[in-house]
Amino acid sequence: MVKIKSTGLTLASSAYEAIRLDIIEGRLRPGEKMQFDALRERYGIGISPIREALSSLQAEGWVDREEQRGFRVAEISDEELTELARTRVLIEGMAVAEAIARNDTAAEEELVLAYNRMSKEHRIKEGMARNLEWEKRHRDFHLALIAGCRMKWIVQLGQQLFDVYERYRLLSGPINPERKELGEHRAILDAYVAGDAAEVKKLLAQHYQVTIDFIMASQAKAAARAAEAKPR
Repeated sequence: MVKIKSTGLTLASSAYEAIRLDIIEGRLRPGEKMQFDALRERYGIGISPIREALSSLQAEGWVDREEQRGFRVAEISDEELTELARTRVLIEGMAVAEAIARNDTAAEEELVLAYNRMSKEHRIKEGMARNLEWEKRHRDFHLALIAGCRMKWIVQLGQQLFDVYERYRLLSGPINPERKELGEHRAILDAYVAGDAAEVKKLLAQHYQVTIDFIMASQAKAAARAAEAKPR
């Protein structure tokens, strides 16, 4: 049970944030039916703010509404994952090109700082547990990469794309302990500092493809295990 605490947000806004986070982190699974009574019990609030939150989440693609059947958590697919990666490369590549053209020293310094903060954290803890602080700093790095374009709508779209992509990564299960992800981020940073927008875009495409390959391999293994477990 995840009770929503009183904050400066409205109850509907708080419900939106809580449900959205549970979808991203996989506590609400793809295709799961969103029962109002269960949600009310889970978050400790009434049906009206939950209904309002679900309507907002539907508009952003986090949940689907079925006529006469209520809401379900949005499904996932390999096709959507591939499209997400391509969209991120296009949007972020454009944002980086604009940021570099602006020659914004402050934005570059923020990106370097975000990288340095991320580099001080280990991606995983003992026992392969997720390091939430690394994940926060990882998000900060990717958002700092596009922030220098100083275009509000591009930055907001970049944030949404990151979060949808993160959902896929977290649903894939175990982290790949052999991946040298810090080196990938370092290469992206170096290309940005060198003013090479085309190289940044190429490295982003490679960076996301590694993630896609791992996610799809993990899903294939999970499907194979599930098939083997079925009685014959």
